[in-house]
Amino acid sequence: MLDVSGIENTETPNELIDIALAIDIGGSKIAVGLVNRRGDLLDREIARTDKDKNANDLFEILAVLIKRQLLRAEERHGGKVVVVGIGSAGPIETDCATVSPLNIPAWRRFPLREAVQDIVNVPVFGDLDAKAFALAEGWLGAAKGESNFIGMVVSTGVGGGIVLDGRMLDGASGNAGHIGHVIVNPDGNRCVCGARGCLEAEASGTAIEMITGRPATEPSYETMQRTGRMVGLAVASMCNFFDLNLAVVGGSVALGFGPTFFAAAQDVMDEHCRLSFSQGARIVPARLGDRSPIIGAAAVGWRGLNRQTPAES
Repeated sequence: MLDVSGIENTETPNELIDIALAIDIGGSKIAVGLVNRRGDLLDREIARTDKDKNANDLFEILAVLIKRQLLRAEERHGGKVVVVGIGSAGPIETDCATVSPLNIPAWRRFPLREAVQDIVNVPVFGDLDAKAFALAEGWLGAAKGESNFIGMVVSTGVGGGIVLDGRMLDGASGNAGHIGHVIVNPDGNRCVCGARGCLEAEASGTAIEMITGRPATEPSYETMQRTGRMVGLAVASMCNFFDLNLAVVGGSVALGFGPTFFAAAQDVMDEHCRLSFSQGARIVPARLGDRSPIIGAAAVGWRGLNRQTPAES
């Protein structure tokens, strides 16, 4: 199963329960919430990402949410915040020392971890939002008990986190798993990263609106099928490359398109996962629904806290 390095499904016997303050930075919204050691989502607030604001003004929106949740931890939930976990759209530098979400132009190498640390008096840990999502689904969701899988978010953007032998792949800079930039259509649309034909440029909510002229919340049957096929192509490549047999997918586009999306993706995977070890690979919806990103951010915090040496505590 997924090694979450000390995340436990029990509370400590303190007068105040231990709580993780979880921060989810997406392409179109920011969320801050409170999650206990069992993975219960106790509280959450969401703000839209205003792309017209500069870097500091955008962070001030986040800072207001953080301060409110810190107060609510004790006043509403009888707990104390002992760690902060961040899941951010990427690219990032290790532990979210800086973040450069492609869909948030104002933040380029923004020092997110330091900015958050200036507000709180507890350890702060960060990772990619899609890797945080994979942690959540491996901890409590559709990949619980699985040692090898990919967790994917198909929303405003497309991201992923790959778990092999119970360990999350990090890569040299922490950015492993960027499945949104696997090429699925070499002559396709120009991606915000600068390449052409990336999965994100063909299947994200932003791309769907550009391609169809309609928001992703108003898809045609053909759009839902095409999006599923594009995702299925990318996932099939991951299954063949990494010896995986499970993909867990969340995000507003994937979950919003529902059975049509997943059936189309599965059909493509059945066609392209033909090696002996990848045959029968499955693609399934996230079990935690819209809770996955914030629970995943908390899991990043709990994992980081439990990996600290006594000298770092």
